[in-house]
Amino acid sequence: MKLAAQIAFALGIALMVVLVVREGGPAILTLLAGAGWVLLLLVPLHALPIGLDVLGWRTLIERLTRSPRLPRLFWIATVREAVNQLLPVASIGGEIVGIGLLASRGVEGTMAAGSVVVEVLLTLVSQYLFVTLGVVLVLKATHGTEALDGLVLGLAIALAAIATLVALLRYGSVFERLEHWVERMIGVSRGLLAGRELEPSSERDSSGPLGGQRLDVAIRELCAARGSLAITVFWQLSGFIAGSLEVFLALRWLGHPIDFDASIALESLTLAVRQFAFLIPAGLGVQEVSLIGFGSLFGLPPDVSVTLSLVKRMREILFGVPALASWQWAQGWRGLARKT
Repeated sequence: MKLAAQIAFALGIALMVVLVVREGGPAILTLLAGAGWVLLLLVPLHALPIGLDVLGWRTLIERLTRSPRLPRLFWIATVREAVNQLLPVASIGGEIVGIGLLASRGVEGTMAAGSVVVEVLLTLVSQYLFVTLGVVLVLKATHGTEALDGLVLGLAIALAAIATLVALLRYGSVFERLEHWVERMIGVSRGLLAGRELEPSSERDSSGPLGGQRLDVAIRELCAARGSLAITVFWQLSGFIAGSLEVFLALRWLGHPIDFDASIALESLTLAVRQFAFLIPAGLGVQEVSLIGFGSLFGLPPDVSVTLSLVKRMREILFGVPALASWQWAQGWRGLARKT
């Protein structure tokens, strides 16, 4: 997996370089210079979609246990996103880090893991709705195009996959079965859950040393609260739509404005392609190609689409690197505190 990630990273970088050279480095620099420092406003603007998403996450946590304060959850959410976007972790490392950070802030390990698992599941649902909205807006703007036939088929397949996953988590015992499989494979007699060692005891014998059964129970409890699920999806979908402001404002400042409906379509479809290619670190090359392809539906020249992608990556770095640095700083302080 490590070798595959390194190869994917190298290919992505190479593809980005080829696209920049093909579309003309000077033209891209001219676009960036024309917009100027105002593009930096996209960095604080990103707090809006994250904040909306955090409101949904808090709704889930409060169903199981007392939730950390919003600023703390916001910080954890920024770290989760930065890990997924900037590190080669196949878009799942951020969730593992998020569970650990919640647990270190007083949320019991099983509750932390359950809230993150269900939050990720609902993110898939929200993203599906967001992409569906984007496809509808593209069909409306282009009066139908054969190029979207594959997307419509993809939506149908994705819907079946999400429905299956929801059913398994709601009615199955996924983590209990996974725990039994791990025990059979490697003979585990005790384990770690979110950084907390779980000792076998009379209270936990029925749950197993890894807490799989308790995690399944927590997930089922969350999935049964339909009102909380609907509220979470509402906040998440609002966050996705708010994230489209980045495309809308960036293109306006680059001198190639499109309306907000087109921005939603462009953001949603690009996000879908990037998530599909989650094994490629940061979606290198994938994001650029998808923006060129979908941007052409709205009359965007290829050099503008590449420039937009570079602007989005600038925001990811300027917003994500401080989050990663703060995470490492916090980890260092906790390690020092344990030693003393």
